[in-house]
Amino acid sequence: FNLCQSKSDKLNMLWVVVFSLSVQMKLWNKYKVTSIPSLVFVDVATGKVVCRNGLLVVRDDPKGLEFPWGPKPFAEVVAGPLLRNNGQSTDSSSLEGSYVGVYFSAHWCPPCRSLTRVLVESYRTVKESGQKFEIVFVSADRSEDSFKQYFSEMPWLAVPYSDEARRSRLNRLYGIQGIPTLILLDTEGRMITRQGRVEVLNDPDCRLFPWHPRPVLELTEANAVQLNEGPCLVLFVDAEEEGELEPARELIQPIAEKIMAKYKAKEEETPLLFFVAGEDDMSDSLRDYTNLPEAAPLLTILDMSARAKYVRDVEEITPDVVEQFVNDFLAEKLKPEPI
Repeated sequence: FNLCQSKSDKLNMLWVVVFSLSVQMKLWNKYKVTSIPSLVFVDVATGKVVCRNGLLVVRDDPKGLEFPWGPKPFAEVVAGPLLRNNGQSTDSSSLEGSYVGVYFSAHWCPPCRSLTRVLVESYRTVKESGQKFEIVFVSADRSEDSFKQYFSEMPWLAVPYSDEARRSRLNRLYGIQGIPTLILLDTEGRMITRQGRVEVLNDPDCRLFPWHPRPVLELTEANAVQLNEGPCLVLFVDAEEEGELEPARELIQPIAEKIMAKYKAKEEETPLLFFVAGEDDMSDSLRDYTNLPEAAPLLTILDMSARAKYVRDVEEITPDVVEQFVNDFLAEKLKPEPI
């Protein structure tokens, strides 16, 4: 930069840098990149993601024999014997007609062990209710002994630890970038949600099984992890008691439902999550971290991966205000502020 000959050269160079950073942030958000290195394969003709976990593809198929690495049906990828912790095995065809949770986890991971304890109770609750539900454990343990010790706590099925190729293909299929991750599938093997972990923790009685995505979530400690999944609209309101958040939820829910339906019709992931937040420690921590004003109500969009925030400063928050804010964000008309 200092080698530029003139002020105009420096301004041009600065514009290039700013533009490049802007493009980089958009690409990170578009392809849900949460860590590096990351390699995403895209179908240029359609713009759709072919494979999120390209690094595993390159490792597992260095000669490109499976090119173009497009997504395959779950039943095809998981095909083969599955184990129970008593040493018995069953064929993966036994999963047909059931809701399935694909559980990526490992014994060495403390959050995994905590989730497993909750998930065991949820699994039993759902099964006792008469629902057809199964879980398939895909281990990320570092040894077969660790796998066996951890799997002994689980009442469901597992891909054999020795079948590294199948475990790797399942990781590739769902673009797993961190654990614990619980993918929930419907009875046809189609994805219901990637956020099974959050759903299970937020619904200990399993009343919402099979946990289809809700348009609007109440911000809690359990689901705060989703703030890192991509841009999130958060409506902060002055509410401390149970039920006081309901008017805020009702205000933004129609807009959230419209966005979900629009992108589902295009077979694309929703580009924006929706939250309502009251007056509690979780909301205070988020406000402090993102340097938001104490105003309530306060309408914001937070993009943690890009370290950017958008604040709509208006006297009254109405459905029209929220919808225009969302549309302007999706059309990239808003100017971000740094977090």
